[in-house]
Amino acid sequence: MDEKQPFLAHLEELRSRLIVCAIAIGVGFAISYAFSKQLFSLLILPLTKVLPPDSRLIFTNLPEMFITYIKVSLVAGIIVAIPVIFYEVWMFLAPALYQKEKRYLVPFVVSSSILFILGALFGYLIVFPYGFKFFMSFATEDIQALPSVKQYFSFAIRLLLAFGLVFEMPIVVLFLTKIGLVTPDAMKRFRKFAILGSFILSAILTPPDVATQIMMAVPIIILYELSIFLSKGVYRKKKESSEKEEP
Repeated sequence: MDEKQPFLAHLEELRSRLIVCAIAIGVGFAISYAFSKQLFSLLILPLTKVLPPDSRLIFTNLPEMFITYIKVSLVAGIIVAIPVIFYEVWMFLAPALYQKEKRYLVPFVVSSSILFILGALFGYLIVFPYGFKFFMSFATEDIQALPSVKQYFSFAIRLLLAFGLVFEMPIVVLFLTKIGLVTPDAMKRFRKFAILGSFILSAILTPPDVATQIMMAVPIIILYELSIFLSKGVYRKKKESSEKEEP
């Protein structure tokens, strides 16, 4: 392994990598802002499909739409910068890895970015339509839904980021197994708690209907099982490597 750097050197490196991430997000934001209206129209599409023909999203404060376009552009900028962010995370952690482990840089960046985007797309394409259809089912002839731009944006982005982060589970488990904080046996022992936790997390993050909650909980459980499988492979290779190095 590389020699340990002084604490202040680690802080300096962390600061420089955070600056690079901020610059990447800024560039992504600038590009996204040029298409902010189109991006917001795409974001609200799952809701507008289930709204009655004469219904519209509303905003009650004059600067609300401008601020919303800024937020949409910022979130899109973060998504565009995801590969750079994961690259900087890996490079910051690289000194703690063996030389042969550093060759996983490209697979880590690519797989992390793909999993995050797949998670967000799963929420957008699968969960959103069912969730919004459930909410709109409460409208009647006497009760009309008037969804707010601000509330919708906060709700939608929270779900998209949640799904994106949840889909990162296999990568996180691989890394934790590599550094010895997680073992496949420990994950098996905690399986029942993980299943319970997945349904609790789904109940918190998704609309209050059983179908939508299951649609989030099931992928979490599948990802957990996949993480156990991947952890086994990493743990076995790590153990074999340790046995070879012993004398």
